[in-house]
Amino acid sequence: MLRVAVIGAGFFARFHHEAWARIDGAELVGICDLDKPKADAAASEVGGRAWDDPAAMIATLKPDLIDIATPPATHRAMVQLAAEAGTACICQKPLAPTLAESREIVELAEAAGIPLIVHENFRFQPWYREIRRWIEGGRLGDLYQASFRLRPGDGQGEDAYLARQPYFQQMERFLIHETGIHLIDVFRFLFGEMRAVYADLRRLNPVIAGEDAGHVLFTCRSGIRALFDGNRLSGHVAENPRLTMGELAIEGSLGTLFLNGDGGLSFLPLGADAPEPVSYDWENRGFGGDCVSALQAHVVDHFRNGTLLENTGRAYLRNIEIEEAVYQSAAEGRRIDLD
Repeated sequence: MLRVAVIGAGFFARFHHEAWARIDGAELVGICDLDKPKADAAASEVGGRAWDDPAAMIATLKPDLIDIATPPATHRAMVQLAAEAGTACICQKPLAPTLAESREIVELAEAAGIPLIVHENFRFQPWYREIRRWIEGGRLGDLYQASFRLRPGDGQGEDAYLARQPYFQQMERFLIHETGIHLIDVFRFLFGEMRAVYADLRRLNPVIAGEDAGHVLFTCRSGIRALFDGNRLSGHVAENPRLTMGELAIEGSLGTLFLNGDGGLSFLPLGADAPEPVSYDWENRGFGGDCVSALQAHVVDHFRNGTLLENTGRAYLRNIEIEEAVYQSAAEGRRIDLD
């Protein structure tokens, strides 16, 4: 059994806790939060021992893996604790507030010789795994372009984000740093490496510090253009607008593959007058089609069976470098070459 301790008991950390409690081969042994009642409540639901001191928890429990599910500004200190203990860790995204600090975190883990995995879970959502199978199987033909419309509809008014993650309101970089980074990773997962970006970002809700809408055009080395069209104030057709957070279309020489807001896929063959539903297996559980559990099970499989890891700290830095280029493009009003 892989003994796991989680640092964090906030809104999103509960998805981590619940997933660890049911993953074969893993045992949740501790949950830590500076707000001890939160840790107590989480431990009473899913097991493990509650703590309010992460260093004490690590020293006492000596876990095999530390899962860091705290706000970005705390991540360097938490990875430092893991490094000092010589313990592998998963760290939530955003990895750090800045690219420079993200690089420091990766170098810190590498110097200590500990595995560092970034908890970038969108690529583990079942629809993106299925889309990847379609692309690799050549079922779309030659790929032309793709567009994702992010429309969670949770960003209006003075109370925007306060119910779940109130620190969103104070983030000076928001749409891309907190949310768009998911799609940067997804686009790389589906279409390969990028060579240029062009961005136009803006703030619509005056109560928040950062941008909450904008367009980013990514040019992939393969020639594919992928558009991220984000607006956190608007909604889309979905029973749960946070399931997929939006809608995706991928166009190829054989037709177009669509993802809707309910996790459904459909394919419009070239020349056809109506799309055909695509059947695939997935479970509407946890967050985003149970992607948190899928990522964590992937990590367990690596430690138990030696399978290759996705989203290691070093590999993930490319996402953050692309994010930095997006903000540079928006600030300077020009295309930024990544190569």
